[in-house]
Amino acid sequence: MKVLANDGISKAGEQALKNAGIEILDNRVAQEHIINFINENDVNVLLVRSATKVRKDIIDACPSLKIIGRGGVGMDNIDVEYAIDKGMYVINTPNASSKSVAEMVFAHFFSLARFLHESNRLMPLEGDTQFNILKKSFGNAYELSGKNLGVIGFGGIGKEVIKIGIALGMKVKVLTRKPKTETLTLHFFDGQSVNFEITSTNDTDAFLKDTDFISINTPKTTEYIIDTEQFEKMKDGVYIVNTARGGVINEVALLNFIESGKVAGAALDVFESEPNPELPLLMNPSLSLSPHLGGNTIDAQEKIGVELAEQIIKIKNEL
Repeated sequence: MKVLANDGISKAGEQALKNAGIEILDNRVAQEHIINFINENDVNVLLVRSATKVRKDIIDACPSLKIIGRGGVGMDNIDVEYAIDKGMYVINTPNASSKSVAEMVFAHFFSLARFLHESNRLMPLEGDTQFNILKKSFGNAYELSGKNLGVIGFGGIGKEVIKIGIALGMKVKVLTRKPKTETLTLHFFDGQSVNFEITSTNDTDAFLKDTDFISINTPKTTEYIIDTEQFEKMKDGVYIVNTARGGVINEVALLNFIESGKVAGAALDVFESEPNPELPLLMNPSLSLSPHLGGNTIDAQEKIGVELAEQIIKIKNEL
């Protein structure tokens, strides 16, 4: 079996594949040359992340291809159902990067609540001459402890966001299409663990009414989850972080509600026009921004590589 890890794979994942007698090709092949490369090298497994798209043309043109793997949660860059209908295996790693993304959510929350995103920009420029003025301007900060945390989505990432929120002493509520109850377990350094039973709601109005911090953790959607109607129902001074997908929040409306003061600050790790975010977003001082880094930690990449390798080895043994 031959594997093309076109968007890369961790050393641990690569080693696991090699130990199982699987050949790994760690090439980086341009999208327009993937079909030729797969056919010329008799590739059986194509591993991708966000960069490479696996559409019907590749699926139809590459008879040697048996497995398509996505290192991460979302599968929107793969024609999943079409590949399955063609008899291929489609695998991903839905939980490997959950902790990393959840920590990114709170990195942005802390940055927004303490004005770190703006302070880090202005201190190198004005810190030597405007120190006291900057200190005063960033003084209206907030603690997260005791605040209302609203999580949209109850998947692996949403659950990890909830756990961090609980650990910080936040009051948690969850919005889903259908109400459901989950038991979440927090594990501590001394071996103790505590269970929390969390029930979600599908009442958007009640969810938004008094929420201080909102985290969006949903799959890709065909329409906005947060649009003008939802912004209007939020409390004044709300903070919002989107690490889900571009297109789940109306970015134009977001800027309008930042301007009006309804939204105190927001963070975007993903964008509607990614990888070319709109300039008004990039220049807005009330936005904390990152270039789609949610799952990009060494820890998450190690887990992703190992999980993909384990699934490939299992399928290989079944074939």
